[in-house]
Amino acid sequence: MPHNGNLVRKLWLVGIGGIALALVAGSGAQTLGAGSSARAYAIKVVVPGQAGALTGSVGAPPDAVAFGAGFSYPADGSIVTSGPLTASASAAGDDTRATAGASAEVQALSLFGGEVFAEAVIARASAQATLGSATGDLSGAAVTRLLVHGQPVDTSAAGARVALGDWGYAIVLAQGAASSAAGYRGFVTALEVHLNADHGGLPAGSAIYVGYAEAAAAAAPELDEPFGPPITTSTRPVQPANDASNRRRGAQRRPLPLLDVKLTPGGYVFPVHGPASFVDTFGAARAVVQWHHGQDIFAPLGAPLLAVADGTVFSVGWNDLGGYRLWLRDVNGNEFYYAHLSAFSPLALNRTRVRAGDVLGFVGTSGDAEGTSPHLHFEIHPVGLLGAGYDGVINPYRYLLAWRRLEDIRFIPGAAWLPPLTPSSAPQPGAYLLSVSDISSLSGLEPGSLRRALETP
Repeated sequence: MPHNGNLVRKLWLVGIGGIALALVAGSGAQTLGAGSSARAYAIKVVVPGQAGALTGSVGAPPDAVAFGAGFSYPADGSIVTSGPLTASASAAGDDTRATAGASAEVQALSLFGGEVFAEAVIARASAQATLGSATGDLSGAAVTRLLVHGQPVDTSAAGARVALGDWGYAIVLAQGAASSAAGYRGFVTALEVHLNADHGGLPAGSAIYVGYAEAAAAAAPELDEPFGPPITTSTRPVQPANDASNRRRGAQRRPLPLLDVKLTPGGYVFPVHGPASFVDTFGAARAVVQWHHGQDIFAPLGAPLLAVADGTVFSVGWNDLGGYRLWLRDVNGNEFYYAHLSAFSPLALNRTRVRAGDVLGFVGTSGDAEGTSPHLHFEIHPVGLLGAGYDGVINPYRYLLAWRRLEDIRFIPGAAWLPPLTPSSAPQPGAYLLSVSDISSLSGLEPGSLRRALETP
């Protein structure tokens, strides 16, 4: 039925932390999404090795709002309790103008039985873009009457760090923004609490985020690298992995873990080692790059990232969207993009040849993934579509499903939005499970193991 000029699409109750949360998502005009996006959530609890909790999470487009009478985590509220909470996200745009807005508000927040208390925690972000111009605003965020162990804390300075005894620290109004004539993306987390030591039932490394808002808008339809792949000819200049920009951003390299890797007969493996989850979000609206060019694979922070095939690593480094990122070109010329890494492995060097299953890096939240759950953004660019530039990409979803169950699928061109190009070389179908003894424990496959495993008895 009509509601305020829009159609109410969904209305349901979601039980989170023992508190009922009503979520209403309204649709907007068909012009939504191409140039803007927004996200917000009220409270997120991140616990290493555990599910944690998330409440009041919304994203746009379409426009959405979440509200609830309160929140507790765990059910007895010993770690987090709050009063009323709300979150909203909206996005709109056409060929010449795009706007986005997000907000989250939590009343009467109490952590660890009142050790940390805030009367109100508010996050607000907005973005606007027209052709050749983009701006944004994060000034609406605030933390009101913050008390730590009963003592008032000054919350006027963005990014202020507050000591929490000997067990952790808080950050007030953590925020970041990137802008150019093409687009703007900004985010703010009104209050963050990080644990350096076990405390109140949470292990060290846990974090509590309260009041998150992100808005992005872009009106210009075309962007140059660093958002797309580099030139793929043999004369393409290669930026050294230890260039000045990487040093400024503190790129880390971590040693290789001990892994057992299962390889499909076509020579491909799933890119994340260990527990991981993903859904098909390929093509969903995104600001700046217009639509989602890959899949987000969610996994624990620091989970190893594997080379999906034998090939050559290139374009190792940083960009503002992908954060720590790299590309891998397989022996057939297909290219694979890894983004939002927390660190690189020693193998992640330009022009380095790697084998399927080698560890290239580790899951993180770098780039525009800050404030989100740790994940890998993964893309597949078949060799036959490289002429289309960054849009020469296929949906990785079926490949990821197949590689995870140890089989390969064949790519059949036919996406209507892609121009006709030369056929691509892609993995062959089939399934084969290698025994653990065929796998090197350090950096990939033992030489000759695949040949021996696939030999006819």
